[in-house]
Amino acid sequence: MITGLDHIAIAVPDLEKAIKRFMADFGLHYEGSEDVETAKTSTAFFPLKSTSIELVSPLRGEGPIAKYLEKKPGGLHHLCFSTDDIVADVARLKALGYQFLADAPSLGAHGCQVIFIHPKSCDGVLIELSQPGDDHH
Repeated sequence: MITGLDHIAIAVPDLEKAIKRFMADFGLHYEGSEDVETAKTSTAFFPLKSTSIELVSPLRGEGPIAKYLEKKPGGLHHLCFSTDDIVADVARLKALGYQFLADAPSLGAHGCQVIFIHPKSCDGVLIELSQPGDDHH
């Protein structure tokens, strides 16, 4: 029986640069690195609180997910980080050189305010920031 989401793995060309991004830029707790000889990989971990798996599919066959599915048969689409001050985080990350897909947050699922960071800014991974709305439990 599946009991939880253990981790999400992101392949990165420069581990030290990626560690700095998640630690310094996104403020996540860095647990440490480990070389795994059997897999010929170097790993770094950032433990997070409980999470959800979100399945996304095009609404009426339209939108960015429809375009994504034209290029790929499916797969990991994005990571979403929670924030308690999305406006401040966007301003801070823009000052660090991050590019966003919109000028300002917009309404997302659960009444949250959301915005996406361009994948070019994060080793090809689309990252969403989400601030809970009034109806989020």
